[in-house]
Amino acid sequence: MAGTETRQRRPEELGLPLTLSTGRLPAASEGGPLSVHESQRVAPRPLGTELSRETTLSIGLQVTVPFMFAGLGLSGAGVLLSCFQHWPVFVEVKDLLTLVPPLVGLKGNLEMTLASRLSTAVQATIVGLLAAVAALLLGAVSREELDFAKVELLCASSVITAFLAAFALGMLMVCIVIGARKLGINPDNIATPLAASLGDLVTLSILAFVSSFFYKHRDSRHLTLLVCIGFTALTPVWVLIAKQNPPIVKILKFGWFPIILAMVISSFGGLILNKTISKPQFKGMAVFTPIICGVGGNLVAIQTSRISTYLHTWSTPGVLPLGMKKFWPNPCSTFCTSEINSMSARVLLFLVVPGHLIFFCVIYLVEGHSVPNSKTFVVFYLLAGLIQVTILLYLAEVMVRLTWHHALDPDNHCIPYLTGLGDLLGTGLLALCFLVSWVLRSEAELVGISEPVSGPPQ
Repeated sequence: MAGTETRQRRPEELGLPLTLSTGRLPAASEGGPLSVHESQRVAPRPLGTELSRETTLSIGLQVTVPFMFAGLGLSGAGVLLSCFQHWPVFVEVKDLLTLVPPLVGLKGNLEMTLASRLSTAVQATIVGLLAAVAALLLGAVSREELDFAKVELLCASSVITAFLAAFALGMLMVCIVIGARKLGINPDNIATPLAASLGDLVTLSILAFVSSFFYKHRDSRHLTLLVCIGFTALTPVWVLIAKQNPPIVKILKFGWFPIILAMVISSFGGLILNKTISKPQFKGMAVFTPIICGVGGNLVAIQTSRISTYLHTWSTPGVLPLGMKKFWPNPCSTFCTSEINSMSARVLLFLVVPGHLIFFCVIYLVEGHSVPNSKTFVVFYLLAGLIQVTILLYLAEVMVRLTWHHALDPDNHCIPYLTGLGDLLGTGLLALCFLVSWVLRSEAELVGISEPVSGPPQ
């Protein structure tokens, strides 16, 4: 992966071996893990030897601004989803709602790994093909009767959506990462949340307009069928292109399982969204789902990328530093020590509550009283976001250690799993918030002490 990794420092500047200073990782073996020759292994360094210039303040300053911009993008995606759910195509083809989290999550996974490790445009086609398979599988399992016309619509819509969004966002991420490096800013803090937020907003918009186009032309069944056949027929061309780039060949061989499993995990979140979005006690579910899922995914992707960067800088694949030997660390060591990774975890965790409050106020200003705004709901909503991110940050520490121990690249193998879990946790906890808030409100109304409706908490 020469020239593809976005890392904080050049290894030769840190006195690392020549094998690391070339910018290359060891070649992948046929089984997938990175092969490390004994001569290339370096003695593990204690965490205290790190010469990082980053402090809590510098991490916070770099992360906060893109995090807020990302949150505004996620808020926009929530408003759009709240609007799109009433479009005829979403009302008639309800599986589009089930498809939203896995398709957006799949797109976000590949864009965030692109932000962490620059790749080529061939990933855009892979996203489109995987999204088409996802649409077919979701359509098959979520219907009592299989309607092939709707399956074709889902397939064609998801393929074109992922292809167009991947092309545009992939080019944008390349520019962001290069620009961040020129400005001396850590791309891990900026590119990842921007990729996720823009991916949600752009992908959701394209999905709505493309699916509406096919729905309006649903009498021309050959249109969607030709789109599906056309992209399938082009697969050999993309494979030939990929073979010209060795790092992409490795991704095509070994990178499928994390993306597919993440898509399956995220699909359960989509099912929760589909089952709750039209019920009155879950009013507002559509507008908050992209926010809580996106915030959790953004923050855990930043932390995963930072830990991966740390390991690439201070160790070699298969060798864990002395302070990271435990696969299941004490949660206190993840959040309460003076180490750089613990410091960044605290910064990211502290962003959850103020970030969600700001995004809630933005949503309230746009949507008004159509969203729940009681103090009870806000408290449960903030608690859900805090629980989600806490679990994800701890799992990030565990999963990165496990993947690194097996000489796998955490950027490729951890981010998809964690963002998929973020979608599932976020959607599930959000639905629980609506349910608990509705139950408490109903009981309060029965005894005549219903909480008065008010604006966002001051």
